[in-house]
Amino acid sequence: MPNHSYIYSFKYDYHNGELCKLESRQIFDEEEKNNLLFSNIKVDPSISPFIKNRFEIISSSEGYSQLLKNIKKENIHIDGFKAEYLVLDGDSTGYTERLNMLRDIGYSIEGDPDYYTPSITYSICNYKNIWYFGILIKHNTDWYKHKKKPCSFSSSINMDIAKSLVSIASNGNKTNELLDACCGVGTVMLEACISGFNIEGCDINLKACEYTRENLAHYNYTANVYCSDIKDIDKKYDAAIIDLPYNLYTYSNDTIALNIIESAAKLSTRIVIVSIADIETLIKKSGLKISDFCSVGKKGKAKFTRNIWVCEKESSAN
Repeated sequence: MPNHSYIYSFKYDYHNGELCKLESRQIFDEEEKNNLLFSNIKVDPSISPFIKNRFEIISSSEGYSQLLKNIKKENIHIDGFKAEYLVLDGDSTGYTERLNMLRDIGYSIEGDPDYYTPSITYSICNYKNIWYFGILIKHNTDWYKHKKKPCSFSSSINMDIAKSLVSIASNGNKTNELLDACCGVGTVMLEACISGFNIEGCDINLKACEYTRENLAHYNYTANVYCSDIKDIDKKYDAAIIDLPYNLYTYSNDTIALNIIESAAKLSTRIVIVSIADIETLIKKSGLKISDFCSVGKKGKAKFTRNIWVCEKESSAN
């Protein structure tokens, strides 16, 4: 049986498949497979747009009857609990059988259940003929409210990508301080704030900064937004996110893009860069090393893709 503490389950659309795998590599040091990942790394599933559940393993067994005995030995006494069956890839257990198992779990726990507002959710699942019992933490969908943010640009990245960029840049670590180096209307900052990350933003475009501040205030988030060229920022960050200008609302060319990347490299040793163009040459010219990469297609527009580079500062770089 796998010697792991957690089981993570994933869900994503086909066009986000490579982004999900990139995020998984950066958070867990390995890719999810078949929408599933066993890991000893504990993260809040709500920091990712793709992680739907975190199953914290309490007990496991090769047989269901033995698992039930193990659960009873845990001698759990708690009110307000709920029991759920988590269906994983390859599990053919029928619906009626699952309900019977949940009844068994309920009888094995001392306390009054609460099916509607549980204080804790216990769960069982089966994967490759191994039975697991544990605590289920679900993805919180409160961030969906950002779909109705007051201000937006037509070129703004979507919420899924923004949320994933935060997870990738931070490696899932909420203690890391982040910079959104070209914050636009604050889409990345909104997703960082709701997940409890420390983030600041800057943009040379005054209108973009005003929009970002308005969006943050709309949801009662507090974060610094600097209307400034990134080269004038003198604070250090654990990681920076750069969604390079699209030459629509803010003029851009290779020289400007290179200046932004080089300036960010002075503020952080870890940088995640997003661009609709192939800027690999510019990245290398800036003294950064590309450690990971993926492309994300825009749903319904096969010819429109965003490239995402995870970069680290070369040890010899200044």
